[in-house]
This record gives sequence, C-alpha cells and structure tokens, in this order.
Amino acid sequence: MGGYIRTFILLAALTAIFGMVGYAIGGGGGAVIALLVAAGMNLFAWWGSASAVLRMTNAQPVSEAEAPRLYAMTRGLAERAGIPMPALYVIHEDQPNAFATGRGPSNAAVAVNSGLIDLMDERQVAGVVAHELAHIKHRDTLVMSIAATLSGAIGMLAQFGGMFAMRGRDGQRSSNPIAGILLIILGPIAAAIVQMAISRAREYEADREGAEICGDPEWLAGALERLESYSARAVNEGAEANPAMAHMFIINPLSGGGLRGLFTTHPPTAERVARLRAMRGDGGLAFDAAPQPGASPWAVPGRRNPWG
Repeated sequence: MGGYIRTFILLAALTAIFGMVGYAIGGGGGAVIALLVAAGMNLFAWWGSASAVLRMTNAQPVSEAEAPRLYAMTRGLAERAGIPMPALYVIHEDQPNAFATGRGPSNAAVAVNSGLIDLMDERQVAGVVAHELAHIKHRDTLVMSIAATLSGAIGMLAQFGGMFAMRGRDGQRSSNPIAGILLIILGPIAAAIVQMAISRAREYEADREGAEICGDPEWLAGALERLESYSARAVNEGAEANPAMAHMFIINPLSGGGLRGLFTTHPPTAERVARLRAMRGDGGLAFDAAPQPGASPWAVPGRRNPWG
C-alpha cells in the first residue's frame, strides 16, 4: 500500500510542477491553462499510448502457432496473476529486454525482444514475463504513460516559458533573464527526478509481485543478472531513437552516456536482485530450466527461432 501512496504523491508532484511552470509563464491563468493541457495530454496517454509505443518500438504481433510454449507460459502466469491473457509481441532486437503496455488488464500487451528469447532459459523468461504481468495487474503501464507525458510536456513548456520570461510579457527584454534560464533548466530536471522516482517505486513493486506470480524469486533474480550483463553488450536501436520510453523496459535499454546515465529510471539491478533473494519461493510452475540444444525454447520443434 505504501508504494501506491508514494506513486500518487509523486504523480501529484509532477502535475504541480506542470502548474508551477504555467504560473511562471502567465500567472494564475497560465497555471489553469497548463493544468488543462496536462489533462488533455493525459487523456491522449490513456487512449493512444499503447499502440504508439508498439509502433515506435517496431513490435510485431506473434501468434500462438509461432510460439506455442511462450503462449502456454504466459497464459499460465496470467491465470496465477488473475488477469486476462495479454497480447504478445516480439521486437527484433539483439538486446535482451521486455516491456508491457496498455491501459489495463483487459487491453494489455507484453513485448519481448528476440534477444531475450535467444539468451534466456525458460524459467528466466517466465520471471521476466511475470514481472511485466505485475505491471499490467497494477496498471503501472498507465501510470508511467501519464508520467512520461507530463514530464515531456514540462520540458516543452519550460523551454517556451524560459524564452517568454527572458523576453517579458510586453515584448521587451525581461529585467530578470536569470529566472528564465533557471526555468528552462530546473523545470525539466525536477520533472525527470520525479518521473525517475515513480518508475523506481513501481519496478520494486513489480519485482515483488512478479516473484509471487511465478512462484520463485530466483527465476526473476537470475534473469535480471543476465539481462544486466547482456544488455550492456548490445544497442537497442528502437529505445535509443525514443529514449522517453526507456522507463517501460524491465532493464534500462539505453547506453547510459551523459545525462541519460545520471537520470536513469531503473533502480540498481544489484539492489533488485538482493530484495528478490530475500524472498522465499513456493516452487513456481513446471518449466524446463534450459532450452533444448540447438533450438529456441519457444519454437515449434526443428525451428531455430519462432519468428525467423
């Protein structure tokens, strides 16, 4: 319950920052307009974020005939989580990773990178999928879509407001250009910090719930360690082109250079693993511990990759 209260407070803080930037630009009227714009953008995030994210990551739907064991695994985990079976997508990226999207359990989707399927054993993939189902169960995908929308809007509004403040309302040069510069710099930074805090809080909650869904915390703990190791070796082209979506993935997909590394939206993997290993599993579901030699663990027998 504490995690949900913290998330609500952080979302409220993000909305307040948006309103404050609007107030700095146009006083009380500017704050009202900013909050109305925030409401409109949140409505867009509510209705259109899932399909937009899937398009931007070049996610392709995968059928049960193409990946029967992945479907069977996800269906079993969804039943344990008490949510409908989500749509499944694959992203053709060598970097192992995954994310969930959708407004809620009834219209959710889970997308996995092909690198995840190729490198992970079936129990580890089950841990990753369970983590994503936990996000769906608690509607984190909607929360993070709203947070990302507000954070991006704050950045755009701060740039406009900074120019407005430096110029002045009457078109003359402002007597306090430093205020405009601070608005440009500090507004987006504050929004990024709040968005980071929201994402980190939800990741810890999804780890805990995901371990309960799959039944053995070690499945997810081992997957996170392997994801951390392999993700640094491969570039996620889709995520690098759209860094605002990085918070959606189970492991930070960005290369981490410059400010991207400073404002990472993911908790330290070592801390996540330590928390998981402090839990006790109840045995989980009956999956094979390793793929069959020479074949992807989810493919129709004889096929190296279910999407190849």
